[in-house]
Amino acid sequence: MPTACRLSQTLGGTGNESESTMPEEQQLPQGSCHCGAVRLTLPSAPEKATKCNCSICRRLGGLWAYYEFGTVRIEGHPENTAEYIWGDKTLRNVRCKTCGCATHWEPLVPEPGGKQGVNLNNFDPRLQESVQVRRFDGADTWKFID
Repeated sequence: MPTACRLSQTLGGTGNESESTMPEEQQLPQGSCHCGAVRLTLPSAPEKATKCNCSICRRLGGLWAYYEFGTVRIEGHPENTAEYIWGDKTLRNVRCKTCGCATHWEPLVPEPGGKQGVNLNNFDPRLQESVQVRRFDGADTWKFID
């Protein structure tokens, strides 16, 4: 049993306090940073995710799922987040300013059909287990290497 569930039970809970009472097929994937100040709701479960080895992704340890910009509900942003903009200055990497967890990245100048990346490490590990993970060589060739 996960530590948080054991702690919840120790404190008199059931260990399932975060579970919704909605039928499973109606639930949208929800995740949060470690402290809970930034909460994300995906429009659908991802089928694929990308593990990149570029200089920022390997440091963040991100596992990225991509969605059309504006379709992911993000609570606590921008009031509880900090951003990091670097390189060609086309996107911002966003993290919780309290616990430091990288939550997502988004374009600096959103365009119709533009994408944003969401870090699946902020979601239940079972969600990660359900997606195909592709490895991307962002450090050298800019090609998928799987």
